Amino acid sequence: MSQSILETRGLVREFGRFRAVDRVDLSVAEGTIHGLIGPNGAGKTTCFNLLSKFLEPTEGTIRFQGRDITGLRAAEVARLGLVRSFQISAVFPHLSVLDNVRVALARTRGVSPYSFWHSEKALRMHDERARELLADVGLAEEEATIAVRLSYGRKRALELATTLALEPKMLLLDEPTAGMGYEEVERITALIRRVQRGRTILMVEHNLSVVAGLCSTLTVLTRGRVLAEGEYAAVARHPDVITAYLGTEHA
Repeated sequence: MSQSILETRGLVREFGRFRAVDRVDLSVAEGTIHGLIGPNGAGKTTCFNLLSKFLEPTEGTIRFQGRDITGLRAAEVARLGLVRSFQISAVFPHLSVLDNVRVALARTRGVSPYSFWHSEKALRMHDERARELLADVGLAEEEATIAVRLSYGRKRALELATTLALEPKMLLLDEPTAGMGYEEVERITALIRRVQRGRTILMVEHNLSVVAGLCSTLTVLTRGRVLAEGEYAAVARHPDVITAYLGTEHA
């Protein structure tokens, strides 16, 4: 069995009197794709915000590769290799596909965050690696395309390329197929499977056919608590999971 790369113990997040995450224990095995699912309002996004340190826990601990990261800031966690890809595509819309990745590489390799506005040389030194990343996500033929002209699914692929520029050990993917048509879902699903090699992925996803095809383990949340955990087939038959999903939109 693979060792755990990410663990939480007794994770709690309160907003006033409302407990959005309620003593969540989570263990993600290294080298796997682990799904975090549940009906609307289950606490999935809040949990992601805690793991990526966009929110601080009210109680509990978070450990990454054996290190307690509970008190670290978001940028510090990202530098350790735990990187989140956001639910809404986040790219520079009026830069080319290649320039988006070049900027990401420049930022992660110590170049001033403002230098790309005036230094073409600072960007060109990253061309080889940028093109490798574009090839990894299937955008090699579109490097000159302005990002705003890409389809929604292709923008998500570009976002993933810029995320991979951070050289993550583990990716947190927040609804990677949200808003996509069937063909784009198929393309992104294949892409996630490809870029996972040598990495660990924890993903929130409402499309259960995607979850079934990608995830080796599922954790189901409801009302901020862990309801069930295990392989997809076992979790899908769990009576409490079936009850939690009744009347909710989950596909």
